[in-house]
Amino acid sequence: MSEQKAFKRTLEGVVVSDKNEQTIVVNVLRRFKHRTYSKFVNSSKKYHAHDAANTAKVGDKVTIIESRAHSKLKKWELVSVNK
Repeated sequence: MSEQKAFKRTLEGVVVSDKNEQTIVVNVLRRFKHRTYSKFVNSSKKYHAHDAANTAKVGDKVTIIESRAHSKLKKWELVSVNK
């Protein structure tokens, strides 16, 4: 039997908070075309991500990946800091 590997989403965003221990808050900007009005719309969402080494600082561009739940809000992990 072959194992099926789960697809993990990756997102890029900017760190807006690093005040919590081993946690960062990442603001991800999404741009899409509105179906009815054919206008480009900017939408943003904040994600709480696990940062084990506390490497990311406010203002850094980071890449996060979907992972198991670390807490109630943290379901993402830091992959890399792109500065």
